Amino acid sequence: MAAVASELLTGWCLFALALLAILIFCWVYVRKYQSRRESEVISTITAIFALAIALISSALLPVDIFLVSYMKNQNGTFKDWADANVSRQIEDTVLYGYYTLYSIILFCVFLWIPFVYFYYEEKEEDGSTCLQVKTALRYTLGFLTICVVLLLIGAFVPLDIPNKKNSTEWEKVKLLFEEFGSSHGLTALSFSISSLTVIGMLAAITYTAYGMSALPLNLIKGTTSAAYERLENTEDIEEVEHHILRIKSKCRDGRPLSSRDRRAVQQLEERLRTLRRRDRHLEFIEKSWWAKFCEALRPLKIVGGVFFIIVALLFTVSLFLSKDSKYGYMVLLDKGKYHLLYKIRRGKTRPQALLFLCMILLLIVLHTSYMIYSLAPQYVMYGSQKYLVQQSNQTVDGQLRNVTLVSKDCDADAPEDQCIVTRTYLFLHKFWFFSAVYYFGNWAFITIFLIGLIVSCCKGKKSVIEGEVDEDSDMSDDELSVYYR
Repeated sequence: MAAVASELLTGWCLFALALLAILIFCWVYVRKYQSRRESEVISTITAIFALAIALISSALLPVDIFLVSYMKNQNGTFKDWADANVSRQIEDTVLYGYYTLYSIILFCVFLWIPFVYFYYEEKEEDGSTCLQVKTALRYTLGFLTICVVLLLIGAFVPLDIPNKKNSTEWEKVKLLFEEFGSSHGLTALSFSISSLTVIGMLAAITYTAYGMSALPLNLIKGTTSAAYERLENTEDIEEVEHHILRIKSKCRDGRPLSSRDRRAVQQLEERLRTLRRRDRHLEFIEKSWWAKFCEALRPLKIVGGVFFIIVALLFTVSLFLSKDSKYGYMVLLDKGKYHLLYKIRRGKTRPQALLFLCMILLLIVLHTSYMIYSLAPQYVMYGSQKYLVQQSNQTVDGQLRNVTLVSKDCDADAPEDQCIVTRTYLFLHKFWFFSAVYYFGNWAFITIFLIGLIVSCCKGKKSVIEGEVDEDSDMSDDELSVYYR
């Protein structure tokens, strides 16, 4: 028993190390994208915490699978220590872990993130903090209302309709409360989380599906040369300057420029400022030792791109061939490619945009359990468990002879007392209509992936500073070394 406790402790210690790695990753990721000018402590903490909680909930899935698998031997028998009480304690530990994590996710999605978002959205130079809080609470109240509605629907809409035709309405109401009490709020929380994963599915279709094809191909194709881009940019600068001088030459005799010409000059001057900012960025990259180091790693990027595109293709084919397919998943983020409602750029993302980004990522990550289940439903349900079945080689006088016990992988046909279902499956697969939604979402995901694959193949190389310089970019020369290091 001591050896068993030691092995289980080792498993939980590995999970704790995974939590530490998740926190470090979330901190680095958020710090990488947040604006260095407009960063706020509360929004940074909120983004890191929300993203970490989503990743931790996904990291609990392999722990859940390991624990149910570890209770049985390879020959299909339960281990000596895995009696009903011990098994129940282990299952409850995982279940309470899911209760805690998913409750925190609901708190983040419907209260914390909306409040912080609207608080900074209403922030003004001379604005009252009290007024900001009141406004943020008023908008957050709408999210809380949605959360309460989802919990009520999940809690009081029974999965099984009473079979008694003569049952009264009062008996039906009693059944609702009995089911809610027996499930300890499991269905209410499950319905709310499942509803959020539908939103995550939509985000994954429009965001991740294209990234799965765009990112590997961008790694293979690489970016254009900084020196070549700078030469083209210099030519554009000269052309714009010449155009401005040509328009201004119309007023040499003292006549004022027409309103049309003044607007044209303003637009050209704005364009000229952007081109000069591009020139500063390109010049810095051209001289940067980091850019030279990345160029030396070009063969590794090509190998990585080939590997990722093969994995993405195999994933999509598996998703297509899946008989019980609900959806698939792979987080491949093509940074800065999609602006969503805000521009997401390294080192220049505003607090509101950062919160919005982490909200989307939280929903996508939350959907991983459904996606993984679509590719390996039996393994997600039972892990590597086996159970014993009787097998007879011959029949003598109508009686079975040479009866032997053969181990078989646990599946849906296995006896309930012989195979333990993971808490993940019980928690997230209660409502059949969500499975139907994921089925059609699966086809949409494949379609977007194929379209993205074709578009990415037809597009040329990306600019070495793509998405980093535009009309509203005002990064100073002193900040370039910090930005590109």
